[in-house]
This record gives sequence, structure tokens and C-alpha cells, in this order.
Amino acid sequence: MAAKTYKDYSKEDMLSLTQGVMAYIDGWKLSSEQALALLGLSKASKTRHLNSFRMGDRAFPETDDLLIRIDHIIGIADALRTTFPFSDKMRLLWLRKPHRRFQKNTPLAVIMSDDTPNGLMKVRMEVDCNYGYSISEAMREQQATN
Repeated sequence: MAAKTYKDYSKEDMLSLTQGVMAYIDGWKLSSEQALALLGLSKASKTRHLNSFRMGDRAFPETDDLLIRIDHIIGIADALRTTFPFSDKMRLLWLRKPHRRFQKNTPLAVIMSDDTPNGLMKVRMEVDCNYGYSISEAMREQQATN
């Protein structure tokens, strides 16, 4: 399945997607600076823009990097909701508790440690078994063809 591009979304879709992603980020209790860094917008946007994103007055900028980040943020949020269906506190705790697979770093620290979407992908692979399996399968297929 091909990755989505901005052509696949209407303006209304992008406004709705922006609001939904901001709700996830707000649920993760990030500072404004952390939210901008997570979205890869530290240089492109100001913290005051976050409220416009939240309210649906403004959609996220149209960059491929941001679409990748959005996909990972939604994947992580969905996987955490599946893992902890009855507890927002447990979802937040999982993001902020040191994890053995991340060398005792928190998943949030792994996400924030890189200016690229790689940290998001690492955390998503850990929490989203289906995504991790898909990546593993793609890597095996690639190795088989080389």
C-alpha cells in the first residue's frame, strides 16, 4: 500500500487531522517546545501556532516529513489505547517510564532525542506489534532480494 500524500486529503481533512494529532500530543503532556520538536516544526512554526492547530483554525504545514511523523504519532497513540484501554494515566506513564529496550531511557526521551522521525519509529515498533512485524517482514524481503 502506497503512503498517503497531501493530495489524498482535503483542506477539511487536514484541519481535522491536525486537531486530532494535537489532542494526542496534549494528552502526552508535552511542553509547547517539545510539541513543536515532535512535529519537526521547531524552525518553521512558533509556539503560538499550536493553539491555532488545536482549534482547527490552521492545518499543519504540508511536508512529507510531517506526514511521516503524523503517521507514527497516530500509530503510537492507537497502540497505547489498545494496550491500556481504560487508563489515560497508564498510557502517559508508559511514555515517561524508563524502558529496558531503550537502555533505560523513557520512550518519550527516545522520541525527542532525534530531529528525524526515527525516534518515533523506534517507539512505534516497540508498542505497535503489527507495525513492528510489518517492518521486520519488509527488511527480510529486502535482504532476500539482495
